[in-house]
Amino acid sequence: MRIGLYGGTFNPPHLGHMAAARSVAQALELDRLILMPDNIPPHKPLPEGSATPVQRLEMTQVMADRLSNGQTRFVASDLELRREGRSYTAHTLEELRRAHPEDELWLLMGTDMFLTLHQWYHPELICKYAHIAAFGRTQAGEEGFAEQTARLEREFGAVVRVIPLPERFVVSSTQLRDALRAGGGQELLDQGVYGCILRHGLYGVGKDLKRLSLEDLRAASCSMVKARRLPHIRGTETEAALLARRWGASEELARKAAILHDCTKYWSAEEQLQSCEKYGIVLDQMERSMPPLLHAVTGAQVARSVFGMPEEVCQAIRSHTTGRPGMGLLEKILYIADYAEPSRSYAWCERLRELVVEDLDAAVLYGLNVTIAHNRDRGNPIHPRTLETREWLLAEGVREEPVG
Repeated sequence: MRIGLYGGTFNPPHLGHMAAARSVAQALELDRLILMPDNIPPHKPLPEGSATPVQRLEMTQVMADRLSNGQTRFVASDLELRREGRSYTAHTLEELRRAHPEDELWLLMGTDMFLTLHQWYHPELICKYAHIAAFGRTQAGEEGFAEQTARLEREFGAVVRVIPLPERFVVSSTQLRDALRAGGGQELLDQGVYGCILRHGLYGVGKDLKRLSLEDLRAASCSMVKARRLPHIRGTETEAALLARRWGASEELARKAAILHDCTKYWSAEEQLQSCEKYGIVLDQMERSMPPLLHAVTGAQVARSVFGMPEEVCQAIRSHTTGRPGMGLLEKILYIADYAEPSRSYAWCERLRELVVEDLDAAVLYGLNVTIAHNRDRGNPIHPRTLETREWLLAEGVREEPVG
């Protein structure tokens, strides 16, 4: 297996880092690329106002997740954060070599790092444990790269490959941090990384989380979920907005509910239960035994306590998985939008999309019946609230359409 290591402060990780990682991984045909924030940089101290190591790791994990949609698997590692003292590359590569004795290791680095590699701590060990992949910003520095390549080959027996990168990938971390403090810089960041910065108030970005614009709310939500979930969340927002216009609900509140409805989807069962305990949320027996149901509960609480959403939005998030007798208009809209958004491709979706334009309540009942049939076919338990919601709609005289 061919493994790359790309380390740095990642303070913060930006589109330049992502472009370099993607380009070099493709050029080297890497099977895996490890993105590793350092703990204490050996070359120069972190500037005042930097993110903590844990926060830089979180942003790096978001970056790795966003990159991992191709052949190469990108992963973030806390190896250097777990090690005390300065983060020397020689020590890191020594550990990676022990863990991967038969694999081909490549150390990725930018221009400045490459041209000073012979001055690093134990460069002979670095060149022993890994090949060197240097990515240059332009073709202009070919002479300097050639001289350094010859030096490393001659003095340390290094295997070096230089991979040119287009100038448009150049991003200065210092200038980016300055831009963030001044209220800009978002265009140089992945949306999820910017969402982390927003949620933690990093680099002088002190926006009130309870008064975020829709664009910033999307970024904050994006930072809390996996990349593979984003098409669903975006589709749910689009569908919720359309339904709000069709049925006379607030489009803004529908969008906010959709943006946040899965924000705790990827919390562990332990995190879900801890959150419920923290906020005094009483769970029923099925919710305790089926953690996948809990993201609706904790998501509603996060919407309320972190993002200051009105109760109408929180209730819509709370009932979007099971329904609820007495559901309000926004609840019904989110419930259907979650089912009918464009990326859903189940056979029954087309009929649901047709039905919701004609009769919102009939569409909700249809969605409940789909859920009930799906779980019964697989021998799964059905939440009592789903059954109660179905009976409530039937008692209200809602038209029931058979599930095909």
